[in-house]
Amino acid sequence: MDRLNWDGTPQGFEQTRPELAYTDEVKAATDHLYEKVKDVVTPMEWPAKAPLIHAINRLKAEKNAVILAHNYMTADIFHCVGDLMGDSLALARMAAESEADIIVQAGVHFMAETAKVLAPEKKVLIPDTEAGCSLASSITGEDVRRIKQAYPGIPVVTYVNTSADVKAECDICCTSSNAVQVVESLGADTVILLPDQYLAKNVAAQTDVKILTWAGSCEVHEQFTARDIEDLREAHPGVLIITHPESPLDVVQAADYAGSTAAMADYARNSGAKKAVLLTECSMSDNVAVEVPEVQFIRPCNLCPHMKRITLENIYDCLRLEQHEVTVPDDVIDGARRSVQAMLDLPKPDKPASFDPTKQEKPVDLISI
Repeated sequence: MDRLNWDGTPQGFEQTRPELAYTDEVKAATDHLYEKVKDVVTPMEWPAKAPLIHAINRLKAEKNAVILAHNYMTADIFHCVGDLMGDSLALARMAAESEADIIVQAGVHFMAETAKVLAPEKKVLIPDTEAGCSLASSITGEDVRRIKQAYPGIPVVTYVNTSADVKAECDICCTSSNAVQVVESLGADTVILLPDQYLAKNVAAQTDVKILTWAGSCEVHEQFTARDIEDLREAHPGVLIITHPESPLDVVQAADYAGSTAAMADYARNSGAKKAVLLTECSMSDNVAVEVPEVQFIRPCNLCPHMKRITLENIYDCLRLEQHEVTVPDDVIDGARRSVQAMLDLPKPDKPASFDPTKQEKPVDLISI
């Protein structure tokens, strides 16, 4: 029996891709885009990428489509075909506000689900149905239902990096930039924060609220260590170390700054640093470097195998054939939207929250069900 994709089509199925050539027309239409990425895409690579970029951008106009390009996309996707760029929740919100009929999620599956939750009337496509996430797949809606039975009366917060089913079962969502605000907004002595154990430990260090969590993690960020930071400082004196709160607490404590992907990028842009390290998914350094050429980015980064499933080729096929549509049941959409809206209804902070690296570790209990 054939394995099926999430949309029901047989895996590996696709119509033959038309042959695309690097013509004078393509060159003229894409030269300005190459100027953006010439420091991270070699001249040898560009003639293979430019025809796909040109074809994708033409299809977007013909089909009234937008491409949501997450910060972890490669620079050719992020800067050359992406219409809306940023972190997962910001992308979904921008997509919902756009006039597009079709949304292509250049990211992973839970992001496409969030876009569908916030824009249920639009067709949401994902270029590769196998683009998952180790963190999102660590927990299910059924797990959350069992947690609520085992810990009655304790508010449940879920990180946006989860499936729509998980969001629908929780009281409120959070991002990495507002997690402390969300936890404290509930007015409870104890809060369950799912599913990232490292984000939970970093949040616990910043608040007096008792945190319970789940044994989930991002396979990219959990690989970084405090020793990595020591080695970087020794090899590159004066380097600015910027990390993400999905990293272990000792990494955050050893860094100069920790915040969400958007906050990390903003901090790098505005820091005035000559050399910086973004301890996160590798492509983010390339994307920020395009915008901040005056900063030398040291790149001891880790690749996300799920994000790297998204390519120019499968974006083109996805849009050309309008394949791999992401759907979410109506009742799940309603529950997930309620959870997201509860977060959006909170007062917006003046700037994304950072994680004070001087704060000390506090006990965080892993939930057992």
